[in-house]
Amino acid sequence: MKITWNLQGRSAQWDGPVVMGILNATPDSFHAGSRVDAQAAVDRAGRMLEEGAAMIDVGGMSTRPGSEAVSEQAELDRILPVLSAIRKAFPEAVLSVDSYRSGVAREAVHAGALVVNDISAGLLDEEMLSTVAGLKVPYILMHMQGMPATMQDAPTYTDVRGEVLYHLSLRMQAAHAAGIADVIIDPGFGFGKEVRHNYALLAGLASFTVLEVPLLVGLSRKRMICAPLGITANEALNGSTVLQTIALLKGASILRVHDVRPAVETITLVRELDQWGS
Repeated sequence: MKITWNLQGRSAQWDGPVVMGILNATPDSFHAGSRVDAQAAVDRAGRMLEEGAAMIDVGGMSTRPGSEAVSEQAELDRILPVLSAIRKAFPEAVLSVDSYRSGVAREAVHAGALVVNDISAGLLDEEMLSTVAGLKVPYILMHMQGMPATMQDAPTYTDVRGEVLYHLSLRMQAAHAAGIADVIIDPGFGFGKEVRHNYALLAGLASFTVLEVPLLVGLSRKRMICAPLGITANEALNGSTVLQTIALLKGASILRVHDVRPAVETITLVRELDQWGS
């Protein structure tokens, strides 16, 4: 799917799938390799951009299973220096802020973010949708059952694919009704889902393209890779590449990843394959 966004009056276009690099300004992200502070942010962002990332997602609060929320001020203190430093070094970079708080989204956009990535799809802050609409930036809305601190306690579904698709369709409608022009959907792999739920979602991922908006997937180094293979997140690059390949073949538009170069190479090879498809 061709991606066309309005970034506060600036147009951004990509002809095919792209990579979003993960940059965590937190001390407790589940994958240590993605954690940075302001001093390291520019170097890491530069490497991601050089390796082919189309955008970089900056987060200031871990939402891994079992994580506890930090204060809004603590989240801002972590991300604003990082966003400002990257924006100064790379003024053309497309930066995203990973937050479910409207106040954080607002300040982050003022500091240089051009996209808001919300794991709650606007359900944890009633002002989020109107805030994003006013900021005139693209909005990534994700499905999550429960809250990060407890979402993996006992996730339950009758039809995980159908329920997640229905939820995203409703939240997409709400976002459009609020005045958000560019919406991106994310099925939320690992957010309130057991391993079997994640694989059922991946198997049926093509059905999400019916919503006709860009489809983001975050599979990188997650438990759905580690658990079946008996490995740690640090050992999960190969598994990440395998699942990202499957996601691309099923219609994913954006790969949110810790490892940019392998993901860019995966997209290149899948697009080569597409040229020879029937």
